[in-house]
Amino acid sequence: MHGIALNVKPDLSYFKNIVPCGINDKAVTSIQNELGKEIDMNEVKQKLKINLSKVFNYENV
Repeated sequence: MHGIALNVKPDLSYFKNIVPCGINDKAVTSIQNELGKEIDMNEVKQKLKINLSKVFNYENV
């Protein structure tokens, strides 16, 4: 099985004990944290739908 996880604007304190992909010197982050500005979840959803449909060649209905 495959899946996708996209941290948009979560409370990152919950991720303090997670070692992402077994890489000890890296931390979990988010889009909001990396861009340093408020992120609109609806905009992220729309852009994700559009881009996934392009990558996987399907039509959103």
